[in-house]
Amino acid sequence: MEKQSQLDAILRDLEATDKLEGMHRASVALRDLFDIKHMVYHWVDSAGEQYGCGTYSDAWRQRYLEQNYLRIDPVIQGCYQHFHPVDWKRLDWSSKAARAFLAEAREYGVGNQGFSVPIRGPNGQFALYTCNDCCDDDAWARFIEANSRNLILIGHYFNQKALEFEPDRHPDPAQPLSPREVDAMTMLALGYNRAQVANSLSISEHTLRVYIESARFKLGALNTTHAVARALSRGLIVL
Repeated sequence: MEKQSQLDAILRDLEATDKLEGMHRASVALRDLFDIKHMVYHWVDSAGEQYGCGTYSDAWRQRYLEQNYLRIDPVIQGCYQHFHPVDWKRLDWSSKAARAFLAEAREYGVGNQGFSVPIRGPNGQFALYTCNDCCDDDAWARFIEANSRNLILIGHYFNQKALEFEPDRHPDPAQPLSPREVDAMTMLALGYNRAQVANSLSISEHTLRVYIESARFKLGALNTTHAVARALSRGLIVL
């Protein structure tokens, strides 16, 4: 089975699960599919409760909690300040505490390279989807260039599932997309940029932006990538 088909199958299983264990299984399967060291999803719900799933060792998770590394972890600090994906190399590791934290993380098997996607929920939720590996800068840059779009989508799939576990949450009412909105979302999901989509649909980029924003509003999405992920997960577009 080709990689994209395997990815689609894992995401379908993730959509279908109603337990945290299912999210963990998806993390393991995705880590193996992308052939890297770790994939992790961590979120704080609207009540302040923290949850996580992924492939870090139990020993590292326990150590992280015992030492309250949340207060000094440059990944957490950096992602709180950003809305876009963050490459760990661009974060501030200059402090003595941060360097000691990184050295210890590596002793527990955390990779030297990382890519984290910060995600905000509608009621104050904050989530972080992370993948990491051990390799040199050039190899990591090639990996991110080839896979960043899928990684961002995966992060939003995890977040959508996590939001389902929120207490007293009511399902979002489904709003149908217009034919033009479906066309635009489908082409974006296939990897076309906005100029290519506008050209293919014989419309201006301004008109395309109107369709995208309308679809995003109907889907309750935080951004265009999230809108694509929600449209795919709800079967509103089919690739």
